[in-house]
Amino acid sequence: MTEPTPENAINTDPKLLELLVCPLTKTSLEYKAEQQELISRAARLAFPIRDGIPVLLEAEARKLEDGE
Repeated sequence: MTEPTPENAINTDPKLLELLVCPLTKTSLEYKAEQQELISRAARLAFPIRDGIPVLLEAEARKLEDGE
């Protein structure tokens, strides 16, 4: 996994984040800058951000563990 840097960090513009939703549940996503992930609490999945691009594919998502 690529370490987060200014070059590959997603634009954290709130309007952009409002537009992005979980592809499974259509609920909002939570941006985690340190992990470079978008979290879907409803689906219990973490979608990666690679080279500044959100990868909103279920097959690429990491399952959230209890307590996350």
